[in-house]
Amino acid sequence: MTETPARSDVPELLRSLRRVARPATVGAVTAAAFHGLLAVAVAHLLAGAVDAVVFRGADVAAVAAPLLLLAGVALLRAGAAMASDRFAFAAGAAVRRDLFAHLFDHAVAAGPVRLATRPTGERAAVMIEAVAGAEPYWRQWLPSAARVTVVPLAVLAVVAPVDRLGFAILAASLPLLVWAMILVGKGAEVAHRRQWASLARLGGDLLDQIRGLGDLARLGASGRALASVHAAAVAFGRETMAVLRLAFLSALVLEFFATVSIAAIALAVGFRLMWGELDFATGFFVLLLAPEFYAPLRDLGVRRHARIESLTALGSIAEMLAEPVGAPSGTRRRNTEAPPALRFEGVRVVHADGRVALDHLDLEVAAGEHVAIVGASGAGKSTLFALVAGFVEPNHGRVLVDGVPLDELDRDLWLRNLVHLPQTPHLFEGTIADNVAMGRPPIGGDAEVAFAAVLRDAGADAFVGRLPEGRDTPVGERGVGLSGGEAQRLALARAFWTAGSLVLFDEPTSHLDAETERLVGEAIARLGVGRTVLTIAHRLATVATADRVVVLDRGRVVEAGRPADLAATDGHWARMLATAGEEGRA
Repeated sequence: MTETPARSDVPELLRSLRRVARPATVGAVTAAAFHGLLAVAVAHLLAGAVDAVVFRGADVAAVAAPLLLLAGVALLRAGAAMASDRFAFAAGAAVRRDLFAHLFDHAVAAGPVRLATRPTGERAAVMIEAVAGAEPYWRQWLPSAARVTVVPLAVLAVVAPVDRLGFAILAASLPLLVWAMILVGKGAEVAHRRQWASLARLGGDLLDQIRGLGDLARLGASGRALASVHAAAVAFGRETMAVLRLAFLSALVLEFFATVSIAAIALAVGFRLMWGELDFATGFFVLLLAPEFYAPLRDLGVRRHARIESLTALGSIAEMLAEPVGAPSGTRRRNTEAPPALRFEGVRVVHADGRVALDHLDLEVAAGEHVAIVGASGAGKSTLFALVAGFVEPNHGRVLVDGVPLDELDRDLWLRNLVHLPQTPHLFEGTIADNVAMGRPPIGGDAEVAFAAVLRDAGADAFVGRLPEGRDTPVGERGVGLSGGEAQRLALARAFWTAGSLVLFDEPTSHLDAETERLVGEAIARLGVGRTVLTIAHRLATVATADRVVVLDRGRVVEAGRPADLAATDGHWARMLATAGEEGRA
Protein backbone atom coordinates (compact mmCIF):
# COMPACT_ATOMS: atom_id res chain seq x y z
CA MET A 1 0.00 0.00 0.00
CA THR A 2 1.32 3.45 -0.84
CA GLU A 3 0.53 6.98 0.15
CA THR A 4 -2.19 8.84 -1.69
CA PRO A 5 -1.10 12.23 -3.03
CA ALA A 6 -3.60 14.95 -2.27
CA ARG A 7 -4.41 16.87 -5.43
CA SER A 8 -4.75 20.61 -5.01
CA ASP A 9 -3.46 23.65 -6.89
CA VAL A 10 -4.30 27.34 -6.81
CA PRO A 11 -6.83 27.42 -9.72
CA GLU A 12 -8.61 24.36 -8.36
CA LEU A 13 -8.61 25.81 -4.85
CA LEU A 14 -9.94 29.12 -6.17
CA ARG A 15 -12.79 27.36 -7.96
CA SER A 16 -13.67 25.47 -4.81
CA LEU A 17 -13.63 28.61 -2.68
CA ARG A 18 -15.67 30.57 -5.23
CA ARG A 19 -18.40 27.95 -4.98
CA VAL A 20 -18.36 28.23 -1.19
CA ALA A 21 -18.49 32.04 -1.16
CA ARG A 22 -20.65 32.51 -4.27
CA PRO A 23 -23.86 33.86 -2.59
CA ALA A 24 -22.02 36.47 -0.52
CA THR A 25 -19.64 37.27 -3.38
CA VAL A 26 -22.53 37.92 -5.77
CA GLY A 27 -24.06 40.26 -3.21
CA ALA A 28 -20.76 42.11 -2.67
CA VAL A 29 -20.06 42.48 -6.39
CA THR A 30 -23.61 43.57 -7.22
CA ALA A 31 -23.68 46.15 -4.43
CA ALA A 32 -20.24 47.45 -5.42
CA ALA A 33 -21.27 47.84 -9.06
CA PHE A 34 -24.54 49.54 -8.03
CA HIS A 35 -22.56 51.91 -5.79
CA GLY A 36 -20.40 52.90 -8.76
CA LEU A 37 -23.36 53.40 -11.11
CA LEU A 38 -25.11 55.69 -8.64
CA ALA A 39 -22.18 58.09 -9.02
CA VAL A 40 -23.52 58.95 -12.47
CA ALA A 41 -26.93 59.82 -11.00
CA VAL A 42 -25.34 61.93 -8.23
CA ALA A 43 -23.25 63.88 -10.77
CA HIS A 44 -26.25 64.46 -13.03
CA LEU A 45 -28.53 65.71 -10.23
CA LEU A 46 -25.82 67.91 -8.67
CA ALA A 47 -24.81 69.47 -11.99
CA GLY A 48 -28.45 70.22 -12.85
CA ALA A 49 -29.16 71.78 -9.44
CA VAL A 50 -26.06 74.01 -9.48
CA ASP A 51 -26.78 75.11 -13.07
CA ALA A 52 -30.39 75.96 -12.20
CA VAL A 53 -29.46 78.04 -9.15
CA VAL A 54 -26.33 79.80 -10.47
CA PHE A 55 -27.06 80.37 -14.13
CA ARG A 56 -30.87 80.19 -14.47
CA GLY A 57 -31.79 82.11 -11.33
CA ALA A 58 -33.96 79.36 -9.84
CA ASP A 59 -34.79 79.70 -6.14
CA VAL A 60 -34.32 77.00 -3.52
CA ALA A 61 -37.96 75.90 -3.75
CA ALA A 62 -37.55 75.21 -7.46
CA VAL A 63 -34.65 72.84 -6.87
CA ALA A 64 -36.02 71.31 -3.66
CA ALA A 65 -37.22 68.16 -5.41
CA PRO A 66 -33.89 67.53 -7.25
CA LEU A 67 -31.98 68.19 -4.01
CA LEU A 68 -34.18 65.74 -2.06
CA LEU A 69 -33.69 63.19 -4.82
CA LEU A 70 -29.96 63.88 -4.68
CA ALA A 71 -29.95 63.26 -0.93
CA GLY A 72 -31.90 60.03 -1.43
CA VAL A 73 -29.48 58.80 -4.10
CA ALA A 74 -26.51 59.71 -1.88
CA LEU A 75 -28.04 57.73 1.00
CA LEU A 76 -28.74 54.85 -1.35
CA ARG A 77 -25.14 54.96 -2.52
CA ALA A 78 -23.90 54.89 1.08
CA GLY A 79 -26.18 51.93 1.73
CA ALA A 80 -24.80 50.14 -1.31
CA ALA A 81 -21.25 50.69 -0.05
CA MET A 82 -22.21 49.34 3.37
CA ALA A 83 -23.98 46.35 1.83
CA SER A 84 -20.95 45.61 -0.36
CA ASP A 85 -18.67 45.67 2.70
CA ARG A 86 -20.98 43.38 4.68
CA PHE A 87 -21.34 40.89 1.83
CA ALA A 88 -17.58 40.99 1.24
CA PHE A 89 -16.96 40.31 4.93
CA ALA A 90 -19.35 37.35 4.81
CA ALA A 91 -17.59 36.00 1.71
CA GLY A 92 -14.19 36.34 3.39
CA ALA A 93 -15.47 34.61 6.54
CA ALA A 94 -16.87 31.73 4.46
CA VAL A 95 -13.52 31.36 2.71
CA ARG A 96 -11.62 31.30 6.00
CA ARG A 97 -13.95 28.65 7.45
CA ASP A 98 -13.60 26.50 4.36
CA LEU A 99 -9.82 26.82 4.24
CA PHE A 100 -9.54 25.91 7.91
CA ALA A 101 -11.77 22.90 7.29
CA HIS A 102 -9.65 21.87 4.27
CA LEU A 103 -6.42 22.14 6.24
CA PHE A 104 -7.82 20.39 9.31
CA ASP A 105 -9.24 17.51 7.27
CA HIS A 106 -5.93 17.21 5.43
CA ALA A 107 -4.00 17.13 8.73
CA VAL A 108 -6.27 14.39 10.06
CA ALA A 109 -5.94 12.39 6.84
CA ALA A 110 -2.16 12.83 6.78
CA GLY A 111 -1.58 11.84 10.40
CA PRO A 112 1.22 12.93 12.74
CA VAL A 113 3.98 11.02 10.95
CA ARG A 114 3.49 12.76 7.60
CA LEU A 115 2.87 16.09 9.31
CA ALA A 116 6.30 15.82 10.94
CA THR A 117 7.96 16.16 7.51
CA ARG A 118 7.39 19.94 7.70
CA PRO A 119 8.38 22.10 10.71
CA THR A 120 5.50 22.73 13.09
CA GLY A 121 6.10 26.47 13.05
CA GLU A 122 5.86 26.58 9.27
CA ARG A 123 2.58 24.67 9.35
CA ALA A 124 1.23 27.03 11.98
CA ALA A 125 2.24 30.03 9.86
CA VAL A 126 0.32 28.60 6.90
CA MET A 127 -2.78 27.77 8.94
CA ILE A 128 -2.85 31.22 10.57
CA GLU A 129 -1.13 33.76 8.34
CA ALA A 130 -1.89 32.19 4.96
CA VAL A 131 -5.57 31.67 5.72
CA ALA A 132 -5.86 35.27 6.88
CA GLY A 133 -3.86 36.42 3.85
CA ALA A 134 -6.21 34.64 1.43
CA GLU A 135 -9.27 36.56 2.61
CA PRO A 136 -8.54 39.98 0.95
CA TYR A 137 -9.14 38.43 -2.48
CA TRP A 138 -12.84 38.29 -1.63
CA ARG A 139 -13.08 41.27 0.73
CA GLN A 140 -11.14 43.75 -1.41
CA TRP A 141 -10.22 42.56 -4.89
CA LEU A 142 -13.53 41.21 -6.21
CA PRO A 143 -15.66 44.25 -5.22
CA SER A 144 -13.01 46.55 -6.74
CA ALA A 145 -12.90 44.44 -9.90
CA ALA A 146 -16.70 44.74 -10.15
CA ARG A 147 -16.57 48.52 -9.90
CA VAL A 148 -13.79 48.84 -12.47
CA THR A 149 -15.72 46.62 -14.86
CA VAL A 150 -18.94 48.64 -14.67
CA VAL A 151 -18.20 52.25 -13.71
CA PRO A 152 -15.70 53.34 -16.44
CA LEU A 153 -17.89 51.84 -19.15
CA ALA A 154 -20.98 53.53 -17.73
CA VAL A 155 -19.18 56.88 -17.54
CA LEU A 156 -17.96 56.55 -21.13
CA ALA A 157 -21.48 55.65 -22.24
CA VAL A 158 -23.06 58.76 -20.71
CA VAL A 159 -20.23 61.14 -21.64
CA ALA A 160 -19.98 60.11 -25.29
CA PRO A 161 -23.30 61.70 -26.43
CA VAL A 162 -22.74 65.01 -24.59
CA ASP A 163 -18.98 65.66 -24.81
CA ARG A 164 -16.91 63.97 -27.48
CA LEU A 165 -13.65 65.60 -26.42
CA GLY A 166 -14.09 64.54 -22.81
CA PHE A 167 -14.96 61.06 -24.03
CA ALA A 168 -11.77 60.96 -26.14
CA ILE A 169 -9.58 62.01 -23.21
CA LEU A 170 -11.15 59.43 -20.91
CA ALA A 171 -10.96 56.65 -23.49
CA ALA A 172 -7.33 57.46 -24.40
CA SER A 173 -6.15 57.55 -20.77
CA LEU A 174 -7.74 54.23 -19.84
CA PRO A 175 -5.12 52.01 -21.58
CA LEU A 176 -2.30 54.08 -20.02
CA LEU A 177 -3.56 53.36 -16.50
CA VAL A 178 -4.07 49.68 -17.25
CA TRP A 179 -0.58 49.43 -18.75
CA ALA A 180 0.97 51.16 -15.73
CA MET A 181 -0.91 48.87 -13.35
CA ILE A 182 0.24 45.74 -15.18
CA LEU A 183 3.83 46.95 -15.40
CA VAL A 184 4.16 47.68 -11.69
CA GLY A 185 2.13 44.61 -10.74
CA LYS A 186 4.60 42.18 -12.27
CA GLY A 187 7.35 43.28 -9.93
CA ALA A 188 4.92 43.36 -6.99
CA GLU A 189 3.98 39.71 -7.54
CA VAL A 190 7.60 38.58 -7.26
CA ALA A 191 8.14 40.77 -4.18
CA HIS A 192 5.02 39.37 -2.49
CA ARG A 193 6.20 35.79 -3.06
CA ARG A 194 9.55 36.61 -1.47
CA GLN A 195 7.84 38.38 1.42
CA TRP A 196 5.52 35.44 2.11
CA ALA A 197 8.40 32.95 2.02
CA SER A 198 10.29 35.16 4.47
CA LEU A 199 7.24 35.41 6.74
CA ALA A 200 6.79 31.63 6.72
CA ARG A 201 10.45 31.18 7.68
CA LEU A 202 10.18 33.77 10.44
CA GLY A 203 6.95 32.34 11.88
CA GLY A 204 8.20 28.77 11.73
CA ASP A 205 11.58 29.60 13.22
CA LEU A 206 10.09 31.69 16.02
CA LEU A 207 7.51 29.08 17.04
CA ASP A 208 10.02 26.23 16.96
CA GLN A 209 12.50 28.25 19.03
CA ILE A 210 9.82 29.12 21.60
CA ARG A 211 8.73 25.49 21.90
CA GLY A 212 12.31 24.41 22.54
CA LEU A 213 13.27 27.38 24.72
CA GLY A 214 13.84 25.25 27.82
CA ASP A 215 16.13 22.81 26.04
CA LEU A 216 17.99 25.67 24.32
CA ALA A 217 18.61 27.36 27.65
CA ARG A 218 19.89 24.15 29.23
CA LEU A 219 22.22 23.57 26.29
CA GLY A 220 23.44 27.16 26.30
CA ALA A 221 22.22 27.66 22.73
CA SER A 222 19.71 30.46 23.39
CA GLY A 223 22.11 33.01 21.87
CA ARG A 224 22.24 31.14 18.57
CA ALA A 225 18.45 30.80 18.60
CA LEU A 226 18.10 34.56 19.15
CA ALA A 227 20.50 35.26 16.29
CA SER A 228 18.54 32.94 14.01
CA VAL A 229 15.21 34.65 14.81
CA HIS A 230 16.82 38.08 14.43
CA ALA A 231 18.20 37.18 11.00
CA ALA A 232 14.76 35.91 9.89
CA ALA A 233 13.10 39.08 11.22
CA VAL A 234 15.58 41.32 9.39
CA ALA A 235 14.99 39.38 6.16
CA PHE A 236 11.24 39.72 6.56
CA GLY A 237 11.56 43.45 7.21
CA ARG A 238 13.70 43.85 4.09
CA GLU A 239 11.16 42.01 1.92
CA THR A 240 8.28 43.97 3.46
CA MET A 241 9.95 47.26 2.62
CA ALA A 242 10.42 46.04 -0.96
CA VAL A 243 6.69 45.35 -1.18
CA LEU A 244 5.85 48.74 0.30
CA ARG A 245 8.15 50.51 -2.18
CA LEU A 246 6.34 48.86 -5.05
CA ALA A 247 2.95 49.62 -3.50
CA PHE A 248 3.81 53.31 -3.16
CA LEU A 249 5.28 53.36 -6.66
CA SER A 250 2.11 51.77 -8.06
CA ALA A 251 -0.09 54.31 -6.27
CA LEU A 252 2.14 57.18 -7.43
CA VAL A 253 2.03 56.08 -11.08
CA LEU A 254 -1.74 55.64 -11.08
CA GLU A 255 -2.30 58.93 -9.27
CA PHE A 256 -0.02 60.71 -11.75
CA PHE A 257 -1.84 59.46 -14.83
CA ALA A 258 -5.26 60.02 -13.25
CA THR A 259 -4.38 63.54 -12.11
CA VAL A 260 -2.96 64.50 -15.50
CA SER A 261 -6.08 63.14 -17.23
CA ILE A 262 -8.46 64.96 -14.87
CA ALA A 263 -6.45 68.15 -15.38
CA ALA A 264 -6.70 67.72 -19.15
CA ILE A 265 -10.47 67.32 -18.90
CA ALA A 266 -10.73 70.35 -16.62
CA LEU A 267 -8.72 72.46 -19.08
CA ALA A 268 -10.82 71.25 -22.02
CA VAL A 269 -14.06 72.01 -20.16
CA GLY A 270 -12.82 75.42 -18.95
CA PHE A 271 -11.68 76.66 -22.35
CA ARG A 272 -14.85 75.50 -24.07
CA LEU A 273 -16.99 77.16 -21.41
CA MET A 274 -15.05 80.36 -21.97
CA TRP A 275 -15.47 80.08 -25.73
CA GLY A 276 -19.15 79.25 -25.41
CA GLU A 277 -18.79 75.84 -27.02
CA LEU A 278 -20.15 73.98 -23.97
CA ASP A 279 -22.93 74.74 -21.51
CA PHE A 280 -22.18 74.77 -17.79
CA ALA A 281 -24.43 71.87 -16.83
CA THR A 282 -22.75 69.53 -19.32
CA GLY A 283 -19.24 70.71 -18.48
CA PHE A 284 -19.82 70.42 -14.72
CA PHE A 285 -21.40 67.00 -15.21
CA VAL A 286 -18.36 65.74 -17.15
CA LEU A 287 -15.99 67.30 -14.63
CA LEU A 288 -17.79 65.58 -11.73
CA LEU A 289 -17.64 62.23 -13.50
CA ALA A 290 -13.92 62.39 -14.27
CA PRO A 291 -12.79 61.52 -10.69
CA GLU A 292 -15.46 58.80 -10.53
CA PHE A 293 -14.08 57.38 -13.80
CA TYR A 294 -10.55 57.04 -12.38
CA ALA A 295 -11.43 56.17 -8.77
CA PRO A 296 -12.19 52.48 -9.46
CA LEU A 297 -8.97 52.17 -11.48
CA ARG A 298 -6.88 53.70 -8.70
CA ASP A 299 -8.64 51.54 -6.13
CA LEU A 300 -8.05 48.44 -8.24
CA GLY A 301 -4.36 49.29 -8.49
CA VAL A 302 -4.15 49.39 -4.70
CA ARG A 303 -6.27 46.24 -4.29
CA ARG A 304 -4.08 44.44 -6.81
CA HIS A 305 -1.56 44.01 -4.02
CA ALA A 306 -4.28 42.35 -1.93
CA ARG A 307 -4.95 39.99 -4.84
CA ILE A 308 -1.27 39.14 -5.23
CA GLU A 309 -0.96 38.58 -1.48
CA SER A 310 -4.02 36.34 -1.47
CA LEU A 311 -2.86 34.25 -4.43
CA THR A 312 0.58 33.88 -2.85
CA ALA A 313 -1.03 32.72 0.40
CA LEU A 314 -3.31 30.34 -1.51
CA GLY A 315 -0.22 28.94 -3.23
CA SER A 316 1.25 28.04 0.17
CA ILE A 317 -2.04 26.48 1.26
CA ALA A 318 -2.34 24.52 -1.99
CA GLU A 319 1.24 23.30 -1.56
CA MET A 320 0.40 21.97 1.89
CA LEU A 321 -2.85 20.40 0.70
CA ALA A 322 -0.89 18.65 -2.07
CA GLU A 323 1.20 16.71 0.45
CA PRO A 324 0.52 12.95 0.51
CA VAL A 325 -2.19 11.66 2.81
CA GLY A 326 -3.14 8.20 3.97
CA ALA A 327 -5.21 5.76 1.99
CA PRO A 328 -8.99 6.20 2.24
CA SER A 329 -10.57 4.77 5.36
CA GLY A 330 -12.25 1.41 5.26
CA THR A 331 -15.81 0.79 6.41
CA ARG A 332 -15.66 -2.43 8.41
CA ARG A 333 -16.40 -2.29 12.12
CA ARG A 334 -15.13 -4.51 14.90
CA ASN A 335 -16.10 -5.23 18.48
CA THR A 336 -14.19 -2.49 20.29
CA GLU A 337 -14.65 -4.11 23.72
CA ALA A 338 -12.69 -7.27 22.89
CA PRO A 339 -8.87 -7.04 22.92
CA PRO A 340 -7.61 -7.35 19.33
CA ALA A 341 -5.14 -9.87 17.96
CA LEU A 342 -2.52 -8.35 15.64
CA ARG A 343 -0.48 -9.95 12.88
CA PHE A 344 2.20 -8.32 10.74
CA GLU A 345 2.90 -10.20 7.51
CA GLY A 346 6.04 -9.24 5.58
CA VAL A 347 5.60 -5.57 6.42
CA ARG A 348 8.07 -3.19 4.77
CA VAL A 349 7.96 0.57 5.39
CA VAL A 350 10.23 2.98 3.52
CA HIS A 351 10.16 6.65 4.49
CA ALA A 352 10.12 9.48 1.96
CA ASP A 353 13.87 10.00 2.40
CA GLY A 354 14.52 6.39 1.34
CA ARG A 355 15.27 5.11 4.84
CA VAL A 356 13.93 1.61 5.50
CA ALA A 357 12.09 1.70 8.83
CA LEU A 358 10.64 -1.83 8.82
CA ASP A 359 12.06 -4.56 6.62
CA HIS A 360 9.77 -7.55 5.97
CA LEU A 361 8.56 -7.62 9.55
CA ASP A 362 6.71 -10.78 10.65
CA LEU A 363 5.12 -10.60 14.09
CA GLU A 364 2.03 -11.93 15.80
CA VAL A 365 0.46 -10.54 18.97
CA ALA A 366 -2.26 -12.57 20.64
CA ALA A 367 -5.42 -10.97 21.99
CA GLY A 368 -4.83 -9.74 25.54
CA GLU A 369 -1.05 -10.23 25.33
CA HIS A 370 1.46 -7.71 26.70
CA VAL A 371 4.42 -7.42 24.32
CA ALA A 372 7.48 -5.26 24.98
CA ILE A 373 9.21 -3.89 21.87
CA VAL A 374 12.92 -3.22 22.46
CA GLY A 375 15.81 -2.23 20.25
CA ALA A 376 18.33 0.48 19.57
CA SER A 377 17.33 3.90 18.31
CA GLY A 378 16.21 3.65 14.69
CA ALA A 379 15.30 -0.05 14.99
CA GLY A 380 11.71 0.66 13.91
CA LYS A 381 9.84 0.76 17.24
CA SER A 382 8.07 4.11 16.68
CA THR A 383 7.26 3.16 13.08
CA LEU A 384 5.63 -0.02 14.38
CA PHE A 385 3.37 2.07 16.63
CA ALA A 386 2.53 4.44 13.76
CA LEU A 387 1.70 1.41 11.62
CA VAL A 388 -0.69 0.02 14.25
CA ALA A 389 -2.39 3.41 14.59
CA GLY A 390 -2.84 3.65 10.81
CA PHE A 391 -0.68 6.76 10.50
CA VAL A 392 1.68 4.93 8.13
CA GLU A 393 0.80 2.43 5.41
CA PRO A 394 3.21 -0.37 4.52
CA ASN A 395 4.89 -0.27 1.14
CA HIS A 396 4.69 -4.03 1.15
CA GLY A 397 2.88 -6.60 3.28
CA ARG A 398 -0.12 -6.04 5.49
CA VAL A 399 -1.33 -5.64 9.07
CA LEU A 400 -4.23 -7.82 10.22
CA VAL A 401 -6.55 -7.12 13.14
CA ASP A 402 -8.42 -10.25 14.18
CA GLY A 403 -7.69 -11.60 10.71
CA VAL A 404 -9.08 -8.49 8.95
CA PRO A 405 -6.71 -6.15 7.05
CA LEU A 406 -6.28 -2.93 9.00
CA ASP A 407 -6.93 -0.77 5.93
CA GLU A 408 -10.45 -2.28 5.66
CA LEU A 409 -11.45 -1.10 9.13
CA ASP A 410 -13.18 2.20 9.81
CA ARG A 411 -10.21 4.42 10.73
CA ASP A 412 -12.10 6.71 13.12
CA LEU A 413 -13.54 3.80 15.08
CA TRP A 414 -10.15 2.08 15.14
CA LEU A 415 -8.43 5.19 16.52
CA ARG A 416 -11.09 5.47 19.22
CA ASN A 417 -10.20 1.92 20.15
CA LEU A 418 -6.56 2.90 20.83
CA VAL A 419 -5.06 4.17 24.08
CA HIS A 420 -1.68 5.85 23.63
CA LEU A 421 0.46 6.90 26.57
CA PRO A 422 3.68 8.66 25.47
CA GLN A 423 6.73 9.57 27.52
CA THR A 424 5.57 13.18 27.80
CA PRO A 425 1.76 13.45 27.59
CA HIS A 426 0.26 16.62 26.20
CA LEU A 427 -2.14 18.44 28.50
CA PHE A 428 -4.22 21.35 27.23
CA GLU A 429 -5.21 24.60 28.87
CA GLY A 430 -8.36 23.84 30.82
CA THR A 431 -9.45 22.10 33.99
CA ILE A 432 -8.37 18.73 35.32
CA ALA A 433 -11.76 17.34 34.29
CA ASP A 434 -11.46 18.74 30.77
CA ASN A 435 -8.05 17.12 30.28
CA VAL A 436 -9.29 13.75 31.47
CA ALA A 437 -12.61 13.58 29.62
CA MET A 438 -11.44 15.33 26.40
CA GLY A 439 -15.07 15.92 25.45
CA ARG A 440 -16.02 12.23 25.56
CA PRO A 441 -19.03 11.08 27.58
CA PRO A 442 -18.42 8.66 30.47
CA ILE A 443 -18.65 4.94 29.77
CA GLY A 444 -21.27 4.25 32.42
CA GLY A 445 -23.33 7.38 31.94
CA ASP A 446 -22.66 8.83 35.44
CA ALA A 447 -19.88 11.39 35.03
CA GLU A 448 -19.22 11.88 38.76
CA VAL A 449 -18.86 8.16 39.47
CA ALA A 450 -16.81 7.56 36.31
CA PHE A 451 -14.47 10.46 37.05
CA ALA A 452 -13.82 9.31 40.60
CA ALA A 453 -13.17 5.76 39.36
CA VAL A 454 -10.63 6.73 36.69
CA LEU A 455 -8.77 9.02 39.10
CA ARG A 456 -8.56 6.19 41.59
CA ASP A 457 -7.44 3.63 38.98
CA ALA A 458 -4.78 6.04 37.69
CA GLY A 459 -3.48 6.80 41.18
CA ALA A 460 -4.34 10.48 40.71
CA ASP A 461 -7.14 10.79 43.27
CA ALA A 462 -4.80 11.76 46.12
CA PHE A 463 -3.08 14.72 44.47
CA VAL A 464 -6.28 15.93 42.73
CA GLY A 465 -8.03 15.87 46.11
CA ARG A 466 -5.33 18.14 47.54
CA LEU A 467 -5.76 20.76 44.82
CA PRO A 468 -7.71 23.92 45.81
CA GLU A 469 -10.52 23.37 43.33
CA GLY A 470 -10.21 19.61 42.90
CA ARG A 471 -11.24 18.40 39.45
CA ASP A 472 -12.04 22.01 38.44
CA THR A 473 -8.48 23.20 39.06
CA PRO A 474 -7.15 24.93 35.91
CA VAL A 475 -4.15 23.44 34.12
CA GLY A 476 -1.85 25.43 31.83
CA GLU A 477 -0.86 24.46 28.29
CA ARG A 478 1.49 21.44 28.24
CA GLY A 479 0.67 20.74 31.91
CA VAL A 480 2.02 23.98 33.37
CA GLY A 481 1.43 23.87 37.12
CA LEU A 482 1.79 20.09 37.45
CA SER A 483 4.80 17.91 38.05
CA GLY A 484 5.85 15.29 35.51
CA GLY A 485 4.40 12.49 37.62
CA GLU A 486 1.09 14.30 38.12
CA ALA A 487 0.81 14.98 34.40
CA GLN A 488 1.52 11.33 33.65
CA ARG A 489 -1.15 10.17 36.08
CA LEU A 490 -3.69 12.53 34.51
CA ALA A 491 -2.80 11.05 31.13
CA LEU A 492 -3.40 7.60 32.64
CA ALA A 493 -6.79 8.77 33.93
CA ARG A 494 -7.55 9.91 30.38
CA ALA A 495 -6.60 6.42 29.15
CA PHE A 496 -8.92 4.77 31.70
CA TRP A 497 -11.72 7.13 30.64
CA THR A 498 -11.17 6.21 26.98
CA ALA A 499 -11.31 2.49 27.82
CA GLY A 500 -9.88 1.31 24.49
CA SER A 501 -9.00 -2.35 24.05
CA LEU A 502 -5.53 -1.78 22.52
CA VAL A 503 -2.94 0.10 24.60
CA LEU A 504 0.27 1.59 23.19
CA PHE A 505 2.85 2.56 25.83
CA ASP A 506 5.93 4.56 24.86
CA GLU A 507 7.93 4.08 28.07
CA PRO A 508 5.58 6.23 30.19
CA THR A 509 7.68 5.81 33.37
CA SER A 510 10.89 7.33 32.02
CA HIS A 511 12.24 10.44 33.79
CA LEU A 512 10.14 9.74 36.90
CA ASP A 513 11.45 9.31 40.43
CA ALA A 514 11.32 5.84 42.00
CA GLU A 515 8.12 6.37 44.04
CA THR A 516 6.22 8.02 41.19
CA GLU A 517 7.43 5.31 38.82
CA ARG A 518 6.03 2.69 41.20
CA LEU A 519 2.62 4.39 41.38
CA VAL A 520 2.45 4.89 37.61
CA GLY A 521 3.61 1.30 37.03
CA GLU A 522 0.81 -0.04 39.24
CA ALA A 523 -1.73 2.06 37.35
CA ILE A 524 -0.35 0.82 34.03
CA ALA A 525 -0.71 -2.78 35.23
CA ARG A 526 -4.37 -2.11 36.07
CA LEU A 527 -4.93 -0.45 32.69
CA GLY A 528 -3.49 -3.45 30.84
CA VAL A 529 -5.91 -5.97 32.36
CA GLY A 530 -8.20 -7.36 29.67
CA ARG A 531 -6.45 -5.38 26.91
CA THR A 532 -3.81 -6.02 24.27
CA VAL A 533 -0.71 -4.03 25.22
CA LEU A 534 2.32 -2.99 23.15
CA THR A 535 5.10 -1.22 25.02
CA ILE A 536 8.17 0.49 23.64
CA ALA A 537 10.54 -0.39 26.45
CA HIS A 538 13.74 1.35 27.46
CA ARG A 539 13.79 0.47 31.16
CA LEU A 540 14.30 -3.09 32.36
CA ALA A 541 11.55 -2.71 34.98
CA THR A 542 9.01 -2.21 32.18
CA VAL A 543 10.20 -5.27 30.28
CA ALA A 544 9.93 -7.48 33.37
CA THR A 545 6.13 -7.13 33.46
CA ALA A 546 5.66 -8.10 29.80
CA ASP A 547 4.43 -11.51 28.63
CA ARG A 548 6.87 -11.45 25.76
CA VAL A 549 9.85 -9.42 24.54
CA VAL A 550 10.38 -8.68 20.85
CA VAL A 551 13.82 -7.39 19.87
CA LEU A 552 14.00 -5.27 16.70
CA ASP A 553 17.14 -4.54 14.75
CA ARG A 554 17.10 -2.52 11.51
CA GLY A 555 13.39 -3.06 11.07
CA ARG A 556 13.43 -6.86 11.57
CA VAL A 557 12.49 -9.13 14.46
CA VAL A 558 15.77 -10.72 15.51
CA GLU A 559 14.56 -12.29 18.73
CA ALA A 560 11.29 -12.92 20.58
CA GLY A 561 10.23 -14.82 23.68
CA ARG A 562 9.56 -14.59 27.41
CA PRO A 563 11.97 -12.26 29.22
CA ALA A 564 13.35 -14.97 31.49
CA ASP A 565 13.80 -17.44 28.62
CA LEU A 566 15.64 -14.91 26.46
CA ALA A 567 17.86 -13.89 29.35
CA ALA A 568 19.04 -17.49 29.69
CA THR A 569 20.30 -17.59 26.11
CA ASP A 570 23.31 -15.96 24.48
CA GLY A 571 21.19 -13.80 22.18
CA HIS A 572 20.46 -10.12 21.57
CA TRP A 573 18.34 -9.73 24.71
CA ALA A 574 20.95 -11.32 26.96
CA ARG A 575 23.66 -9.05 25.54
CA MET A 576 21.41 -6.00 26.05
CA LEU A 577 20.92 -7.02 29.68
CA ALA A 578 24.66 -7.43 30.12
CA THR A 579 25.41 -3.99 28.71
CA ALA A 580 22.51 -2.19 30.43
CA GLY A 581 23.60 0.94 32.27
CA GLU A 582 23.20 1.80 35.90
CA GLU A 583 19.78 3.34 35.16
CA GLY A 584 18.53 -0.05 34.03
CA ARG A 585 17.89 0.95 30.41
CA ALA A 586 17.43 -1.75 27.78
